[in-house]
Amino acid sequence: MTTTHAFWLAGREATGEATFDVTNSFDGRLVGKVSVPTEAQVEEAVAAAHAVVDEFAATPAHVRAAALDHVSKRLAERTEEIALLISAENGKPIKWARGEVGRAVSVFRFAAEEARRWNAGEAQRLDTEAGGAGRLALTRRIPKGVVLGIAPFNFPLNLSAHKVAPAIAVGAPIILKPAPSTPISSLILGEILAETELPAGSWSILTVPNDRMPALVKDERLPVISFTGSDKVGYAIQESVPHKHCTLELGGNAAAVVLPDWSSEADLDWAASRIATFSNYQGGQSCISVQRVIADASVYDRLVPKIVAAVEAQVTGDPSDAATDVGPLVDEAAAQRVESWVDEAVAAGAKLLTGGKREGATYAPTVLAELPAGVTLARAEVFGPVLTIAKVDGEAEAFAAVNDSDFGLQAGVFTRDLQTAFRAHRALEVGGVIVGDVPSYRADQMPYGGAKRSGVGREGVRFAMDDYTYERVLVLTGLAL
Repeated sequence: MTTTHAFWLAGREATGEATFDVTNSFDGRLVGKVSVPTEAQVEEAVAAAHAVVDEFAATPAHVRAAALDHVSKRLAERTEEIALLISAENGKPIKWARGEVGRAVSVFRFAAEEARRWNAGEAQRLDTEAGGAGRLALTRRIPKGVVLGIAPFNFPLNLSAHKVAPAIAVGAPIILKPAPSTPISSLILGEILAETELPAGSWSILTVPNDRMPALVKDERLPVISFTGSDKVGYAIQESVPHKHCTLELGGNAAAVVLPDWSSEADLDWAASRIATFSNYQGGQSCISVQRVIADASVYDRLVPKIVAAVEAQVTGDPSDAATDVGPLVDEAAAQRVESWVDEAVAAGAKLLTGGKREGATYAPTVLAELPAGVTLARAEVFGPVLTIAKVDGEAEAFAAVNDSDFGLQAGVFTRDLQTAFRAHRALEVGGVIVGDVPSYRADQMPYGGAKRSGVGREGVRFAMDDYTYERVLVLTGLAL
């Protein structure tokens, strides 16, 4: 008998009148049925969150921290169960799914730590001018209100954690909308949240379809929106509610730059291995997966065959197999889109070095060289296991090639020269520069976000906490300072 998963309405399980199926993109099997909230149930969740804003903001730090610690602990205890579920609903290889659960464990632990030390207040003497004699300013951060968190399919647990954990840490109610293709791991998170003593209205997880999202976005009781997804959808949200605070974590076409000083055989082997792994992990469905390699002419001819061999060594297959490196994309339509972009590039003159084949929702790890400037792959985010390689002459040309993009999430620079690293940090129009590694590195406590069409605002627990709050100053008068 197929399980029907309830959603979470103001901290309790609930079911609606309709359901939808969640299927495995590798073999088509049914993973589970998910209940869809009615309009009345969505209204109940929003009203409950709005009603508890003041109460939740006043919740003692130890209560919020204890809840976050509990979630972290219980996720760790249920790692294998949740990883298998992520792999089934997402198509993610099980080894990467286990890593995702581990990251979510850390996110909630970081949030618990931040909740205990955050918002102690900053005191500022105002008697630096005569008119401020006897006055002291105390500044604290106050939640802006209910957060609407809209999570993507590619990291269904960890990117939900990056919205839920900071909200709880600051005492901001949150309504989480998971991606329709991968909602079940978020609903498991609801099971664990329900074990805590958080106020009932402080969180809901609503499995509403995407066509009902605009009504939530426009609801005035939800003043903060945290969205992770495509740039097209993200900027449409921002344009529809310009008066709201929107954090947008959007797309990328991340570049890895290999400079002349990264030239030993060991250096190039390391770079090729990292590039091959992180152009294909999650099936390339990561905003910071390596899409472009920009290699100096002095290392290009030695590096390219190493990358091709490392990509061909990636094991493609059943995501439930621990040996699998690359599983299917989220659905067959996504794989067909990737296929069409590669075919367009090859027809325009790109050189196919390996891959270029599709079987159902699985697309073979692919490497292209000599990519023509006008093709879709040269400008857009492929969000699939496709890598392009370009040859440049010198650092300036390499950095210009990185910046020749509408996106600017992260970049990797393979160099050991400290001055070069600082020049890259100054010159590259991205939110993060990773030196000595691929752009796909992310630590969940660091600020994460981009420039240009890669979004606005920053995630990373403490930085999201700042994003969900505003500064409020208290001025005390008549003090003997």
